[in-house]
Amino acid sequence: MIRQLGQRIVRKLGYRVVAVGDDSWLVQRRNGGRRPLRVRNLDGRAWVVQRGASRTVRRMGPPGAKTHLVVNESGARAHMQDVQRRLSGYLAQEQVAWILRDKDVNCVLDVGANVGQFARSLRRNGYTGRIVSFEPVAGLVKELKRASEDDPDWHIFEFALGDAPGEFEIHIAHGDANQMGTMSSLLPSSEFGQEWSAKLRDMPTELIAVRRLDAIFEDVVQGIADPRVYLKMDTQGYDLKAFSGAGQCLDKVVGLQSEVSCVPIYDGMPHMLEQLAAYEAAGYSPAGIFQVSRHRASLRVIEFDVVMVKEQTSERAA
Repeated sequence: MIRQLGQRIVRKLGYRVVAVGDDSWLVQRRNGGRRPLRVRNLDGRAWVVQRGASRTVRRMGPPGAKTHLVVNESGARAHMQDVQRRLSGYLAQEQVAWILRDKDVNCVLDVGANVGQFARSLRRNGYTGRIVSFEPVAGLVKELKRASEDDPDWHIFEFALGDAPGEFEIHIAHGDANQMGTMSSLLPSSEFGQEWSAKLRDMPTELIAVRRLDAIFEDVVQGIADPRVYLKMDTQGYDLKAFSGAGQCLDKVVGLQSEVSCVPIYDGMPHMLEQLAAYEAAGYSPAGIFQVSRHRASLRVIEFDVVMVKEQTSERAA
């Protein structure tokens, strides 16, 4: 199927493809043309066929990795913010998948699940253990349940996590159907945040429930004999409070992921240095830091995703 797709693409570019073996083809220009045909070998079994020299092939890693980046440098530089964000997102997903495998994680807590984007990426990358998603916004919960309905080990809790139980107002961000509520927060948006994104202006509110993780942890891991938990938090400024509510449950959390802020887009949110200090004080060390958003006018990064792991001192780790 992949071979057929590759041949169709080359033919669309205006070339004739003739098979000369099971894994080889002759590629010829149909009608000449001013732009030369260029063939780049990647790893002995794969090639890039292109017109002109607009794309550069860069090898990523050692030859054995068989991984290359094909880039139109002028186009990428014209859209560098989006290119960096997507590359960073890909690397973050791969880092998380690596940690889940290496740490034998069998339960992922998806705090601030939205409509299940993070959980779906886990499944795409091979994770088969339990996923527990926390999402308090009613409209998002409907979409989240629809996304998880065919996955028996993906569980939904319809409340937020924090450092104190109760009912609180959440500020609902505007957005299209694919981005509904992705920037909703228990904190009001800051003046900078409103200038940076129209989604953070005139935000309606909704009353939601908030619980502490340590109060419901046994329900979350019920049936798992030896819980090895990965705690992912994306709560738009509320991660540190969610982390504080974990209490003694952190003994079972072997890795975590948190969105940390350099520039506050919500009032009262902690700076990334405060968050990192709290996580490190609890025994976690950074395993990767990945760009999430940027202020285009000043080139400053606004938020990073930080992935952290706990240094194991248990007999199991030894």
